[in-house]
Amino acid sequence: MEDDILTIEEVAKYLRVSERTVYDWAQKGEIPAGKIGTVWRFKRAEIEKWVNERLSPSSHSNSVNMSIQVRNILSPERIIFINHTTKRDALVELSNNLATAPQIKDARELQSEIIKREELMSTAIGRGIAIPHVRLSSVTDLVMSVGICKNDIIDFQTIDDEGVRLLIMIAAAYNQHAYYLQTLSFFSSKLKNRDLRDSLLGAKDAMEAYALFTND
Repeated sequence: MEDDILTIEEVAKYLRVSERTVYDWAQKGEIPAGKIGTVWRFKRAEIEKWVNERLSPSSHSNSVNMSIQVRNILSPERIIFINHTTKRDALVELSNNLATAPQIKDARELQSEIIKREELMSTAIGRGIAIPHVRLSSVTDLVMSVGICKNDIIDFQTIDDEGVRLLIMIAAAYNQHAYYLQTLSFFSSKLKNRDLRDSLLGAKDAMEAYALFTND
C-alpha cells in the first residue's frame, strides 16, 4: 500500500534528523531502505522495527539512575485517567495535561506536533502501550505525562493488535537527543513488566500510579 511507504523527507521528520542524514544512512546501509529508480523509499514497518531496536536497553551502554530521573520528569498531577476510545481525543487530553508543566512553553505546538507525529507513524509499541514523543525548541527540559486509559484505544495501529491502555507522553528540548533516547528506552523496557502494567491499570488514583512509576 502506498501509505506504507515513506520518503526521505517523511523519515527525516519522524526521526528529527536532517534529510541528508537519512540519505547518508541509506547509502551506507545503516537504515532499512530500498530504491525505486534513483529515489530512496522506506517501508513504514521496517522503520518502526529499526527505531524500536535502537531504543532497546541493550543499545545504550550508559546506565542512569532512572528512579531519580522519573521523579525529575514526572509528578502526580501529570498522571491522568482517560475515558476516550480514539487516539486523537486521548492525545489531545494528555497533551493538554503535559502543557501544564513549566517546561512546556507552547501548548499549541506541542499538541500539533504530537498529532502530526502519530499520523506519520504509530508510537504504539505493543502490550497495550504507546509512547508519543517529540523534541521541540519550545520545550526547555525533558518532561512527561502519563495517561491510564479506562478503555482500549483501538485505532493506534498496534503491532500486536492489542488496544492501547497506557500512554507515556514525553517532550524534550531539541538538544536533548541522548537523554531523550535513554528515557524512551527506559520506559519501553520498564513497561514490559506485566505485573507493573496490570498494577497501573488497576491504580485507584494518581498517587498510587506515581508510586508504581518511582519505586525501584
